[in-house]
Amino acid sequence: MRAEILDLDHRHKRAARIVINASPAKIFGYLARPAAHSLFDGSSTVQSALSGPDRLFLGAKFGMEMKIKVPYRITNEVVAFEENHLITWRHLMKWTWSYELVDLGNGSTEVTETFDASVCNSAQLWWLKKTDSLSRNPKWMAKSLVKLKALCEG
Repeated sequence: MRAEILDLDHRHKRAARIVINASPAKIFGYLARPAAHSLFDGSSTVQSALSGPDRLFLGAKFGMEMKIKVPYRITNEVVAFEENHLITWRHLMKWTWSYELVDLGNGSTEVTETFDASVCNSAQLWWLKKTDSLSRNPKWMAKSLVKLKALCEG
């Protein structure tokens, strides 16, 4: 069970895709619940939800406890939300994480996760380069999608 890492031909965007044998509603249920994010995080950086609503909506803010070498907290804001189809959030650094769901009509759903730093300024891009995030993110996203698939199909 593997996710496909996509070639977007863009310096500051990365993406991965997988097909999950579950309805868009079931999958979206996990994506829209911050408390569930640590269950399918392939980077092992998401520790737990700290604040915000139980279920996300457009404009919702939610705090997460994170750890990349050292613990930290981050507040995200949902900037795109289409029930059972699309959810996107960003935080202070302005890059976004998006999940797009396409119902394949046979009881399965194609899920694409995209990391987009194309709106970032030079300082933000410097940080991404310094932390090697642009090269690590595709593998982490693929792992996240495999974990999400296991959750939804299990």
